[in-house]
Amino acid sequence: MAGDDAVRALRRDGRIVIVGASLAGLRAAEQLRDEGFTGSLTVIGDEPYEPYDRPPLSKQVLLGRVRPEDTGLPRRRPVDAHWRLGVAATGLDLDGKRVLLADGDAVEFDRLLIATGVRSRPWPHETEAALDGVHVLRTRDDAARLTRRLAGRPRRVLVIGAGFTGSEIASACRERGVAVTVAERGAAPLVGALGGVVGAVAADLQRDHGVDLRCGIMVTALEGDPAGRLRRAHLSDGTVLDVDVAVVALGAVRNTAWLAGSGLAAGPRGIACDAGCRAFDVHGIVTDDVFAAGDVARTPHPLFGYQFISLEHWGNAVEQAAIAAHNMVSPGPERRPHLWMPAFWSSQFGVNIKSVGVPSMADELLVTQGSLAERRFVAAYGYRGRVIAAVGFDHAKWMGFYAKLIEEAAPFPPEFPAVDRRPEGLRPVPAGFPDPALPTHGASVTLTGHSPSERRVVFTPSRA
Repeated sequence: MAGDDAVRALRRDGRIVIVGASLAGLRAAEQLRDEGFTGSLTVIGDEPYEPYDRPPLSKQVLLGRVRPEDTGLPRRRPVDAHWRLGVAATGLDLDGKRVLLADGDAVEFDRLLIATGVRSRPWPHETEAALDGVHVLRTRDDAARLTRRLAGRPRRVLVIGAGFTGSEIASACRERGVAVTVAERGAAPLVGALGGVVGAVAADLQRDHGVDLRCGIMVTALEGDPAGRLRRAHLSDGTVLDVDVAVVALGAVRNTAWLAGSGLAAGPRGIACDAGCRAFDVHGIVTDDVFAAGDVARTPHPLFGYQFISLEHWGNAVEQAAIAAHNMVSPGPERRPHLWMPAFWSSQFGVNIKSVGVPSMADELLVTQGSLAERRFVAAYGYRGRVIAAVGFDHAKWMGFYAKLIEEAAPFPPEFPAVDRRPEGLRPVPAGFPDPALPTHGASVTLTGHSPSERRVVFTPSRA
């Protein structure tokens, strides 16, 4: 009963702070008010803008069809929040229940939600990263700068990395008639997310649209002129490219650095949470006052072996924020687990790509509908005899069906007949994901051992 009284008091006049003026932060604020929370609500964001939608930044914004300032997220309801925008959180005093800010201020809380998301992984050489013409794409300001560059008709754009963001940037460049080279250290675009079989389809798609795609290649240096403008890029095969724009698309870094020393289990892979979005402390004990949601959170999922999964997916941010907000103001028996089915989409080179489940966990795939050669297909992914994911190229309408197979732990290969199953869909093939134990290229030796007497050089073959 005492616990219920405390929850009622919290809902009535508690103090909730959300760090992250993001999609997850906004949807959590709305859910808190929907749940009847009437206390004070503070939202902290390091950018000067209220929450905006990121997927259009690499698509409609780069194409000049939507202005960056028009990407603001619609409000589902008034949230009556105190917005602290343009000031970053720099620390967390867990015992004192305070969030420390870059301007020297501190904000006290009874419940805290961390929704700080991710940022672009920067080019590792600071001097080269500072050259005029070197870009990343994550924020509204990033998109505005890159859009202006593309509108200036550069001679050639170099995209470093062929994941989803890099591939969408390349697609936008070609649609604008801009020459583009994509340098990818893996064997194919999207290979880390979708595997080599589907990656080969993505490679053909890019080349057919005029992309100068170079796989198994690293960019070793960016070179500028005396005025500090980007002029050339040096590749690991000895090639030198004349470029005046480079976009670094090497993945994302989770925004957890401000939590260093806070006592939370937070690191480069995100904030470890239980299925109810409550953050763990460094001892592995779940907290009851700190929650996390969105790209920065890692939660166990029973459908995928209880692995801790962090997802940079729009839908996951929305659903997880709602669960976290509900649990923040609910007594224990009424709390809910976050069991969202992973799903994402991408639009590039005129093709709609949609996925459900976790393809990267699979070891085999089967083309269950359509044809890889026609670039219109569904591939079901299997792991240990069950369907674990599916990817569709221009087959988005079927993803709900495959999501149900994943939820039901349906056997792999799928047993259902398909009206559009071709000869290539008669037997599974290896999915072709890179072996994380092997370097993708370059170095062929690794060092082992911690003490000087144990140090050894071990030959490790590069991935083909």
